[in-house]
Formats: sequence, structure tokens, C-alpha cells
Amino acid sequence: MISINKQIVYTSIILLFVIILFSITNVDYYIQNLFYDFEKADWILDKNLQPYRFIFYDGIKKILILIAIIFLITLVFFKDNIVIKKYKKGLLIVVLSAIFIPLIIGGIKKYTNMPCPKNEQYYGGKMIKTAVWESYSPKYSKMPNIKCWPAGHASGGFALLSLFFLFKTKRNKIISLYFASIIGWSMGIYKMLIGDHFLSHTIITMLLAWLIILIIVNLIYNFKR
Repeated sequence: MISINKQIVYTSIILLFVIILFSITNVDYYIQNLFYDFEKADWILDKNLQPYRFIFYDGIKKILILIAIIFLITLVFFKDNIVIKKYKKGLLIVVLSAIFIPLIIGGIKKYTNMPCPKNEQYYGGKMIKTAVWESYSPKYSKMPNIKCWPAGHASGGFALLSLFFLFKTKRNKIISLYFASIIGWSMGIYKMLIGDHFLSHTIITMLLAWLIILIIVNLIYNFKR
């Protein structure tokens, strides 16, 4: 098994590669075009349409918050339980991931000022395509700050990747990764369907979430022996 430190390095390199790749190519547009009706000038799924909004936005957010609270309560009030002691580090990793992943990714979104698909001129918006390291021209620099990069909504789902470090058996670890990926990508794809995010936004969020989890794991393993 690759050490946590090496995984941190490899994940960082992959993250940087993905950011550059999607910034200098039009891959995002090839994918996003599948979800946009150019004749009607609208996205194929309305963001307020039910039950999709409840299932993939409001409902899933509440469930993820509830899961995090249950894990936190378990860790605090049942810490002397034999089973809880056995899984203490894993529970702590999951709780910290549930807190810090949305917090960090939400913080990043405040400063990147990257447009959503629906904000770009190509899809009827007012903003131009830009890379995260680029600055807007004076014409666009005075427009309101846009918080679309990376994908914040899916961050809660991808925080569940931390379940990998909760379980002990290889089988359960793999199942947890599939489960977290399905939740995270369901949330991410929904936001793509309504024009809120490009594919790259969700991929970057997934990689950032895994990177943050690895850093938390590294800290827990070093300071909680």
C-alpha cells in the first residue's frame, strides 16, 4: 500500500494536472453541451423541478449533515464503548472531513471568482471563459464576485470518501469508496444538468476532498497514536 505522504504528493500532482488540462482545453464544453438546449437557450433540467431538487440538493444536504452529527455524537458521548474505541480514529477522520472539506472548498470558492456555465456568454450569460490563474479585463472585473469553482455542493458527498479509513476490511473499504463516489457524483451531475457546474469543477472537488482527507489522516495517525 502506498504511504499517506506519497498519496498526498500524487494526489496534488494529479489535481494540478487536471486544473491545467481543463483550463487550456474545451473538454468542459464538449460535456456541458450535452446538458444545454441551444434552440431553447435553456438547461435540460430546471433547478427548481421536483423531486430532483429535493433528492439531489436539499434532501441530500440534510442527510449528510445528519450523518455528520450522528458520527460526532457517537464519538463524544460513546467514546468509552469498546466498539467505538476500536473505530475511534476512523470516526474522528470522518467527522473532521465532514467539517473541513465543505469549509475549505467553500472558502476557496469565495476567492476564485470563476463563472458557472450559466454565467458564461457561450450559454447566454455575461462572463467570458477564464482560467483560475487569470484576471478579468476591466470590463468584467467590476461585476459581482462569482462563487462557482470548485463545486461546493458535491463536497459534502465526497467527504464520505473518508469512510475508507473507518472500515477495517478491504471489502468494506472498497464499498465505502463506491458509495461515496456515487453520492458525490450524483450531486455533481445534478449541478451540471442545471448549469451550475462544469465537469472539471466536480472532478477538482473530488480530488481536493481526497487530498484534505489524506492530510487529516496523516495528522491523526501522527498525533493520535
